[in-house]
Amino acid sequence: MKRLELSVAQVDRIIQMAWEDRTTFDAIRVQFGLEPGEVIKLMRKNLKPSSFRNWRSRTTGRATKHASKRSFKVGRFRCKSQRG
Repeated sequence: MKRLELSVAQVDRIIQMAWEDRTTFDAIRVQFGLEPGEVIKLMRKNLKPSSFRNWRSRTTGRATKHASKRSFKVGRFRCKSQRG
């Protein structure tokens, strides 16, 4: 990746966040310092090709993955497995 080495747990969490519809790329950037392009590279590297294609088709054009494109204002969303 970029500046830092990610642990297996961090990679798993990034993948989980990327699959969630309401978790934005901005949230991933804040928590892990990865730009959207780097998240895409990480997903391509760690998913099976068919899973990666499925994920890309879900995220391409999805307004909820980009905070600036959201038409609704919601507080911070947390999944059940997220600490804090």
